[in-house]
Amino acid sequence: MEIGLELLLSKTRLADAWGNCTLLCNQASVSKNFKHSIPLLREVLGPRLLSLLSPQHGLTATVQDNMIETQHDRHQGTGLPIYSLYSETREPTELMLKGIDTIIVDLQIVGCRVYTFKATIRACLEAAKKYRKRVLVLDRPNPLGGTYVEGRSLNEGCRSFVGPDEMPMRHGLTVGECARFFNRDIGAELDLIPMQGWKAWEYWGKSRRPWVLTSPNLATWDAVALYPGLVMLEGTNISEGRGTALPFQLIGAPYIKDSEHLVRRIQDFGKTVSAGTNLRPTTFMPSYGKWRGEVCNGFQIHVMDHELVKSYALCLAIIRAFMDEGGESFEWRAPPYEYEYVRKPMAMITGSEDFERYFEKFNLSDPFWSQGIEDFLKKSAPFLVYERERFQPNRWET
Repeated sequence: MEIGLELLLSKTRLADAWGNCTLLCNQASVSKNFKHSIPLLREVLGPRLLSLLSPQHGLTATVQDNMIETQHDRHQGTGLPIYSLYSETREPTELMLKGIDTIIVDLQIVGCRVYTFKATIRACLEAAKKYRKRVLVLDRPNPLGGTYVEGRSLNEGCRSFVGPDEMPMRHGLTVGECARFFNRDIGAELDLIPMQGWKAWEYWGKSRRPWVLTSPNLATWDAVALYPGLVMLEGTNISEGRGTALPFQLIGAPYIKDSEHLVRRIQDFGKTVSAGTNLRPTTFMPSYGKWRGEVCNGFQIHVMDHELVKSYALCLAIIRAFMDEGGESFEWRAPPYEYEYVRKPMAMITGSEDFERYFEKFNLSDPFWSQGIEDFLKKSAPFLVYERERFQPNRWET
């Protein structure tokens, strides 16, 4: 498999018509031999690379957690200005794009609607339309493949920085396909250099590419496989493992009294919830974030088979089990969350203000948890770049 960046390096004439450029990237924007796209594009573009844009967590992906902004800066190696799109603005401004003809996007996504890189890509498309620029995507794979989608689409009224469009939680699109899908109602000038040899049914683990962390808490491929479901814990007072060495793999809270009983309760919800995983009862103490300095009872999620993991179903069962075991100690997190100051974070994450009602009358097979998937598959079909043998939406055994 060759990603868009690598194909550009073998066909540099493709860049002749791009004019002056800015590059949206972060420290995971590397080739298969770990060469970063900034010096590589400097070789291709020379003085036409005028600036850099960075997403949440900063260019070097060092800044933790939500709503911790990064400042504008200069790149140490090149002296190029770095404009943060997670600062006082989350969209490129007219001043940032002064003298720019093309916004180049070279970001690795993780296959989850909530991950804010997609909102940043959409913001670049909107700015390109507003200021009459071009967007060029150097395509990269969806690490979770492109044939399985999971988790309800958000309602139109629940769009936010963690919900930039009506798509399922686990959406199955590549970076370029996401951009094409977003652009259907934006209409910016958009091109991409597609990958060569990417198979939509192959997961990251088969690519023989080491995972380079895209943000501080997604340092391992196991965490990436679990993230599209486990990210929902950010809307609760359950620790998702931030502040430990295993974020999105260590799950717990001080109000849980019996870790083994908790695990059995989760498994009671059906075969799907533990597919491809082993939930090992354990305790841990976060060094920051939720329950900092307190012993949390819970479990570690060991990924045994990435292709079997259904992280959304797993997390729904986890939350309901914590509600059962924690009683009144369980709480939904209050705002603010990703620049939303009124709605509860879980409404933004699930994409519905009705989430509490469906957790109270919990049924994993309820159509609420797969709402909008079929509509998304139809709407996204014209924007797919790579062949799909099939899509497999939400098939959960209970």
